[in-house]
Amino acid sequence: MADILIVDDDEVLCSMLTGRLNDAGYSCRSATTLGRGLELAFAEGCEVVFLDVRLPDGNGLEYVHRFRAAPAAPEIIIMTGSGDSDGAQKAISSGAWSYLEKPHVLRDLLLPLTRALQYREEKKRCPALPVALKREGIVGNSGALNACLDQLAHAASSDAAVLITGETGTGKEVFARTLHLNSERAAHNFVVVDCASLPDTLIESTLFGHLKGSYTGADTSSLGLIQLADQGTLFLDEIGELPLELQKKFLRVLQEHRYRPVGSTTENSSDFRVVAATNCDLEQQVQAGKFREDLFFRLRSFAITLPPLRQRSEDIHDLAHHILSRLCERRQIPPKALSTEFVEHLEGYGWPGNIRELKQLLEEVFARASQHQTLFAFHLPQELRISGARSKLSSSPGAAAPAPGPNLEKPLSWKEYKAAMESQYMAQLMSYCGGDIKKACQVSAISRARLYQLLRKNKPASVS
Repeated sequence: MADILIVDDDEVLCSMLTGRLNDAGYSCRSATTLGRGLELAFAEGCEVVFLDVRLPDGNGLEYVHRFRAAPAAPEIIIMTGSGDSDGAQKAISSGAWSYLEKPHVLRDLLLPLTRALQYREEKKRCPALPVALKREGIVGNSGALNACLDQLAHAASSDAAVLITGETGTGKEVFARTLHLNSERAAHNFVVVDCASLPDTLIESTLFGHLKGSYTGADTSSLGLIQLADQGTLFLDEIGELPLELQKKFLRVLQEHRYRPVGSTTENSSDFRVVAATNCDLEQQVQAGKFREDLFFRLRSFAITLPPLRQRSEDIHDLAHHILSRLCERRQIPPKALSTEFVEHLEGYGWPGNIRELKQLLEEVFARASQHQTLFAFHLPQELRISGARSKLSSSPGAAAPAPGPNLEKPLSWKEYKAAMESQYMAQLMSYCGGDIKKACQVSAISRARLYQLLRKNKPASVS
């Protein structure tokens, strides 16, 4: 008899679902909050969770990985009455087994439940993956990260193409390297192709190679990156930037593993595995005619979507410790301690630039506090401390209109406050755009001349 957990703030619906499932022979419990639901999942165990989206203490979609982290690793079936046309996509993308709309949940709940339980039974009979992952450089143990590592482990045991997606700075190249190191190709080359940085005039010869004299400036023959990846892995970073004409040629190479160097009349062969990465929505690019549909389907035999740092905040302490330990080793100084308030500020920030932004910030903090054994919130940049303070104030009951008194902290002057917010905005903008001036102008609706003026004034980390 399977154990089922229902998490929904509608007590009437919980009662109806519980009765229906009990009548069908299942053992069923319910909770009206995410907190109580997690308590039951961890303490008493369950095989399937019917999870509402809108609950008093949070969004159910953001808690899927936490429920999956329970000892029994239950399957999650999302329920929602929102009528959101993208609800199914959001549910499946979050790791849920299935998706039900509340108007039909009583009618439809038994079929996905039966299939989920059948899947669990078959999964128990599947042999475990034989080797533990080598995951140097991938730090954290959150449910969201571990779900990606499970996908990586399965992908590493095959030779199929892999598409890694995620926001800028989430560690797509690190994941690709880890995939290579855990595959049978680990003893051979891991070759990186940055599709966004290669000029259109050189990208074909860079990939396929060229013969001496095949074009102006080709003084010697050159092997292409595809040949260098023979027996190894070819990593195509920012695959969405690959020109359409070259997408057509590369699709044939991917299918046949044969190619013709520029200026050559004969074909060469290369036995490579392709791993691609992008921070854009390739499905939208396919619909817009900017990316070939056949190449898209060929690349995503395995699809791994990396979570943004804001969705795995429980990993921030470990990440900060790892980054700072590396910096201390490089300087040959003792490891630094992190104060509780320091970590709380890091965990409360949104990190639009993800792990890359965290690394840049900690390098700045390390340089500023190189002589201090312990890092305090005071060592953080002013804009991040202000953001943390505002977050605490906004979450405190009655904080929006505090009573006047002598114990209140003196506010910044209007000029200081504007400067701090302007600096924070520019840092977030450039992190989000990866330092790309053109994209930053489009996102912010600021002219290029004004943007350069603001960048000089606020001195961000890097621009391109």
